Amino acid sequence: MFKFLLKKSLNSFLVLLGVVTLVFFLFFVLLPADPARLTMGQRSDAKTIENVRKELYLDKPLPTQFGLYINDLSPIGIHNKTDQEKYEYAPLLSVSSEKTIAVKKPYLRRSYQSKIKVWDLLMDAFPGTLILAFLSIIIATVVGIFLGIVAAVKHNTWLDTTAIFTSVLGISAPSFFSGILIAYVFGFVLSDYTGLGIVSPLWDYDPILGKQLRLKSLILPVITLSIRPMAIITQITRTAMLDVLNQDYIRTAYAKGLRKKAVIWKHALRNALNPVVTSVSGWFAELLAGSFFIEYIFGWKGIGKVTVDALNKFDFPVVMGSVIFTATFFIVINILVDFLYAIIDPRIKNY
Repeated sequence: MFKFLLKKSLNSFLVLLGVVTLVFFLFFVLLPADPARLTMGQRSDAKTIENVRKELYLDKPLPTQFGLYINDLSPIGIHNKTDQEKYEYAPLLSVSSEKTIAVKKPYLRRSYQSKIKVWDLLMDAFPGTLILAFLSIIIATVVGIFLGIVAAVKHNTWLDTTAIFTSVLGISAPSFFSGILIAYVFGFVLSDYTGLGIVSPLWDYDPILGKQLRLKSLILPVITLSIRPMAIITQITRTAMLDVLNQDYIRTAYAKGLRKKAVIWKHALRNALNPVVTSVSGWFAELLAGSFFIEYIFGWKGIGKVTVDALNKFDFPVVMGSVIFTATFFIVINILVDFLYAIIDPRIKNY
């Protein structure tokens, strides 16, 4: 098991390094705009621009810039005394009077617009995205697996046809279209009956009671986000269950006199879970990365909305940080899924 996870972690590290390299060259090499002028504005004097370029390491050769960028992102890196205000750190080994190898938070630079650390901006927005993603994937998984099992067990009946039609409809509807339609119908046209609005912040700020949680604000965004993953999970569960239900050991289980419920839930479902786990993990990673359109449509404060706002303002450090943050989540979740695979099916550890 250890060798299996070590191999997966090494592969994931190489993927993340590739993402960081691509992001760096896209924004620091191919981007025509000058980051120093984006930071200070077009009317800043030459001396100020020069100081900012020095602060952002833009006065150094490109390989040096890349090395410093990697050092900023790494949780273990070389800390200079001149970087005292960048991040909190815990020293490990002193290299010289000026440099120390330290454990630190990844430093994603600062926002051009607000001058706030990108890490702090993302961490402030992350809980909103996490709540949406977690609730959406739970609903999509529970409903999708149930519908998939029903469709497989009731194969070639009206229940199977209805499940297939509903899932195809859900897959075919883009999230931004579903979001706009649901927001307009339930948050505007029928708002007097539903009590819901298009813009749905999670927290209300009352001058007397203070910060108040608005759970009903979750209804429309969560339903919108869960539609597509639920449709795909339904299809995958149905296909996997149909394949498993035709296996010899299932017929043997029936021949031994086992009840139908026991055969389906205990024997068939477990062996059909691998492709379902793949789908669930992939969608959860995507939702965690930030559902850009949904968060923007519903005015939801999450990573997706922060990234879209940063793009509109050419605030590239925030965009870069969001991309790297997203890629890291995909990689971490994929490692956890591989670990779960190895538990469900021990044969996978041999590959």
